[in-house]
Amino acid sequence: MNVPLLDLQGQYQELREELLSAVTRVLDSQRFVLGDEGRALETEIATYCNTEFAIGCASGSDALLLALMALNVGAGDEVITTPFTFFATASAITRLGARPVFVDIDPLTYNIDSDAVARAISPSTKAIMPVHLYGQCADMHALIEIAELHRIPLVEDAAQAIGAEDAGRRAGSMGAIGCFSFYPTKNLGAAGDGGIITTNDPDLAKRLRTLRVHGGAVEYHHVEVGINSRLDELQAAILRVKLTHLDRWSDKRRENAARYDAMLKPIDGAVIPFVRFGVRHIFHQYVLRIAKHRDALVTHLGDNGVGTGIYYPVPLHMQPCFLYLGYRQGDFPEAERAARETLALPVYPELSEAQQRKVVETVVSFKKD
Repeated sequence: MNVPLLDLQGQYQELREELLSAVTRVLDSQRFVLGDEGRALETEIATYCNTEFAIGCASGSDALLLALMALNVGAGDEVITTPFTFFATASAITRLGARPVFVDIDPLTYNIDSDAVARAISPSTKAIMPVHLYGQCADMHALIEIAELHRIPLVEDAAQAIGAEDAGRRAGSMGAIGCFSFYPTKNLGAAGDGGIITTNDPDLAKRLRTLRVHGGAVEYHHVEVGINSRLDELQAAILRVKLTHLDRWSDKRRENAARYDAMLKPIDGAVIPFVRFGVRHIFHQYVLRIAKHRDALVTHLGDNGVGTGIYYPVPLHMQPCFLYLGYRQGDFPEAERAARETLALPVYPELSEAQQRKVVETVVSFKKD
């Protein structure tokens, strides 16, 4: 029995007729950009995330970039974020000429350390960008207090966390702007790239809609320089089908995570995910911490037909393209330790109990040198 890290075929086969019908509807309409499907999805996502507005865009990466553009982040500004995240979090900052200011992570949740955020505030801080990593919200209560005290907007990188909650509040609804990705491997995945931005601020929503079409609220009339970043109708139609199933899929991921917890907790040397009290963790990834021999275990699992992933093997402050920032190895020890010790196990909704037992049995069978 092989167990891939992610298998999208089961989801596709279950929804195949609905998806083909949605795609056919768009093809028959011959309307592919900024049409009824996109507008309907924006309304449905806003309702789902408990926000006033949602604005579709071409990718999660563009969502982050557009959010910072709407907040007037630019040259000389600083944006505080985590080094333990996907590249797009920091690249959006640097593309605008601003400086990513990295702070370390909480060793339990792998999310940004709010105390470290408070210490990093400077007169140049223009925004704070927490990442809701692996499907668990960062400590938004503490971060909101910091942001309000210093009157600095929060941009939630919720690319991995659609439907996650912190004290009953949905990811993407707690900061000034929330940013989501619909990359195919996400819990709500399109058939290609896609993203969406959420906000409760009507002025920000209006500006975001302008920025995504080259800065022109009226065609061929441009009030500022924006970018070309629109969620196409085919992706919107597919996502509308899948959105109706998202909570069921998230609940199944949580069930799979709980089953892993029970089976893996007694295993010496394996640290199961920590879930903060009062949150809804939607387990985009189920991440195990292995203090020793992580890479050897990954090889062992692969040799025995079990897929794994390492998110992320090189913290951003150690990436060659960010060396100009002046950070050094050892500056963020918890992020660096997480990069050395974590691995993700299969947790997708269609994963069977038998497959999970195969995963656990393979972990148990690993012989350390």
